[in-house]
Amino acid sequence: MRAVWNGTVIAESDDTVVVEGNHYFPVESLDCAYLVESDTHSVCSWKGTASYWSIKVGDQVNPDAAWFYPEPKGGAEQVAGRVAFWRGVEVTA
Repeated sequence: MRAVWNGTVIAESDDTVVVEGNHYFPVESLDCAYLVESDTHSVCSWKGTASYWSIKVGDQVNPDAAWFYPEPKGGAEQVAGRVAFWRGVEVTA
């Protein structure tokens, strides 16, 4: 699987986990050169508190387009150490 935004590959892996229709990529598969820390957080009732990264390619920024669960709740261990994407990031095989 590949996560692409603005023609740039942000992550690529053949080891994704699909949860609620989202592919979670191993953190090691990310190209961190395009990730910018965000102060945004959200709460999922069964996965826990999510943290976000914005994606920056050139002068373009996609705010909070990647999310992860630093400490997933019990029952959501499959997303530990993994990152998912949205907001126009194309995830394709």
